[in-house]
Amino acid sequence: MNLDKMIKYSRGEKQADLLLTNARIVNVFSGEIFSGSIAIAGGYIAGFGSYSAKKIVDMHERFVAPGFIDAHVHIESSMSCPTEFARCVLPHGTTTVAADPHEIANVLGAEGIDYMIDSSKDQPMNIYFTLPSCVPATDMETSGAKLGVNDLLPFIDNSRIIALAEMMNFPGVIYRDSEVLKKIENMKKQRKPVDGHAPGLTGRDLYAYISAGILSDHECTTEKEAKEKLNAGMHIMIREGTGAKNLKDLLPIINRQTARRVMWCTDDRHPHDILEEGHIDFIVRSAIRMGLDPVIAIQMATINPAEYFGLNNVGAIAPGKQADMVVFSDITNPIIEEVYFRGNLAARKGKILSEIKKPVPLNIRSSMNVDIDKIDFSIPAVSQQARVIEIISDQLITGQSLIKVAVFENLAVSDIKRDILKIAVVERHKGTGNTGKAFVKGFGLKKGALASSVAHDSHNIIIVGTNDEDMKTALEAVVKMGGGLAAASNGKILADLPLPIAGLMSLQPVKIIKEKLDNLIYISHEFGTSLSDPFMTLSFLALPVIPELKITDKGLVDVAKFRIVPLFVN
Repeated sequence: MNLDKMIKYSRGEKQADLLLTNARIVNVFSGEIFSGSIAIAGGYIAGFGSYSAKKIVDMHERFVAPGFIDAHVHIESSMSCPTEFARCVLPHGTTTVAADPHEIANVLGAEGIDYMIDSSKDQPMNIYFTLPSCVPATDMETSGAKLGVNDLLPFIDNSRIIALAEMMNFPGVIYRDSEVLKKIENMKKQRKPVDGHAPGLTGRDLYAYISAGILSDHECTTEKEAKEKLNAGMHIMIREGTGAKNLKDLLPIINRQTARRVMWCTDDRHPHDILEEGHIDFIVRSAIRMGLDPVIAIQMATINPAEYFGLNNVGAIAPGKQADMVVFSDITNPIIEEVYFRGNLAARKGKILSEIKKPVPLNIRSSMNVDIDKIDFSIPAVSQQARVIEIISDQLITGQSLIKVAVFENLAVSDIKRDILKIAVVERHKGTGNTGKAFVKGFGLKKGALASSVAHDSHNIIIVGTNDEDMKTALEAVVKMGGGLAAASNGKILADLPLPIAGLMSLQPVKIIKEKLDNLIYISHEFGTSLSDPFMTLSFLALPVIPELKITDKGLVDVAKFRIVPLFVN
């Protein structure tokens, strides 16, 4: 807003647009709650107290807090396009996100980033982006694109790019890869933060990583790990998503001395969790229920990420700040009743009131390049001792073990009784036919197969199954849909979810996506799995930057050793 006008509004020389009276205002600067009125003009907070206003709304002593901020999220993981994502999370009080378009960038490169920026314009929430730093994440997988230093240059001074996204290539930092360091240096010249991603990094390697100017981490899974990083100067983003739930384990690091260096993020949250539980509001409620002071929980959802990212216009209810606010009746259980965005009532009782732009038409290229007939899931038994990926419930990290696998006619096969199933990743970007094949323990399928083109980070097609025939059927369905999820048994597709935007997102409303995903999960449970969200678990088994053992189209990856390792061990 014009400064002259803003000052006149704040001084009461011009009539405000809106006055919220009888409010209990959550002050995230002082940590106090005070009663009063909030004057709003031109979408900004003008001041507190008695003002003349065109419209007066009585809050009836309800609490008013700043709109919530998600410090690290991949919109693609909601499986919805940005417009439908906004429609879904805004009623939960999320008015700002720092979204990393890393997923679509790995498929479509700069074209994917442009799509996300263009399709998220003019929404009734602030959708900012962090610039993908690792496309591809490693050279141990085949991605659809590669973004070097020069590819990122056109984006770095964009006002909606607020940071360099999670630097997953921590070996590249530690061992001083010139390309990696240049990406960091370029962003630091813009005075924008550099986000980290360093699971398990400790000691001198951690110090080297931080010394490069990397300011945050959202991959902590233990109190010890988070404390070491916090003590070394990092900001900690506590993640509570669908695949990774770290809140309970990390809550002990929060006290009055550390709280302002900690914030909330969802990272990856599937539609059913958003619709049934919530978004950042769910994390705030959960933390309060576990004993955290409500105002501290709200600070971590508002002013902390705002200050970290240098978003000086959001994160607090104060003069000159954007009037993004949430309203609720119970500070100990903040269920969002109303959401204001730029001074306008945008959502009430879970229903969006603001007009949402129609999804941007799908004009990006297809990303399915697979010759089904050339894909072979058979595994010749070189020996019986094989490395097996072990799933750890509600975590992105996995274990690994050496197990004697079942062999039939000189082929290593799934062993349903011992829950050792075949898993494969099929390259889908360049038509190479690359197929990584291995075994996984912890899925619990008794029949059928599951396939997905959502497979972090390069998003090749990942398939787990009890037999090769159903794995092939599920793969074929994903390819024919132009990307998506599928469940197959006895040669038939029993459930699917098309994701035609880069094989990651749908143009459909989140409610419809949820219904299809719920059916997929139901069928998966009928197949025998007890995992709460088997497709989220499946998608992260291809991520070769999170320990311990993962699979890509090039084979098994020992993340600690940061190299491809053979499936069989003599």
